[in-house]
Amino acid sequence: MGRNLQNGERLRPVDLARGHGLSTQAVRNYEEAGILPAAGRTPHGYRTYTSLHAGALRAFLALVPGHGHQTATSIMRAVNEGAAEEAFRLIDESHAQLLDDRRTLQAVESALRDLDPTTASEPGVGSEQAVVSGPGGTFIGPLAGKLGIRPATLRKWERAGLVRPRRDPLTGYRVYDEADVRDARLAHQLRRGGYLLEQIAPLIAQVRAAGGLEPLEAALCDWRGRLSARGRAMLTGAAELEAYLRERG
Repeated sequence: MGRNLQNGERLRPVDLARGHGLSTQAVRNYEEAGILPAAGRTPHGYRTYTSLHAGALRAFLALVPGHGHQTATSIMRAVNEGAAEEAFRLIDESHAQLLDDRRTLQAVESALRDLDPTTASEPGVGSEQAVVSGPGGTFIGPLAGKLGIRPATLRKWERAGLVRPRRDPLTGYRVYDEADVRDARLAHQLRRGGYLLEQIAPLIAQVRAAGGLEPLEAALCDWRGRLSARGRAMLTGAAELEAYLRERG
């Protein structure tokens, strides 16, 4: 790599920055973070870059949309340190997470198809005792365990209006009926999809008000689109990283 740095065309930090719509400080920061190989220096101490650095920068910027800034940084740092296997492992983890997110989306869509539309409507007045004491009620601990979250998360969702459990008249404990469990499941899956609580609350409110699950279709369509965009971004990032690996030789 040393010969490449010596023999390649010299680029100033501003040349590298302008070519990618960045500031010169950003280029220096990327070098310090290990995203770029160490720059050469002129006799007066000024940084000089080469086409190799330009390739590293292209690879990093292409990796970010698919893998995120932190993982893209780790990938480039591993490559520049000669630890290509670690870089490949990080890439594999991102692909595995994308596949898991796709499976989650499929699970949500399947759950929506399988849900009884009648559960989208709320229990009528006077039905609280049946809800609390009926076989379909569950307490906060078991529900949190089933979803793989903490009870504190369910309480936070309750404050945000995502779930509205009743209280057991004898113990005062929260009791989640069938509709509450459905809402908790949907909230959990949408959180996995990257939605914020303030984005989820109107969807669940619409489901309750409309007596159906159709309002979620737009959100799921958007989720599918974002997963597809991420998958394509990973392909673009892989192509640029491969080009950089070839240039490193």
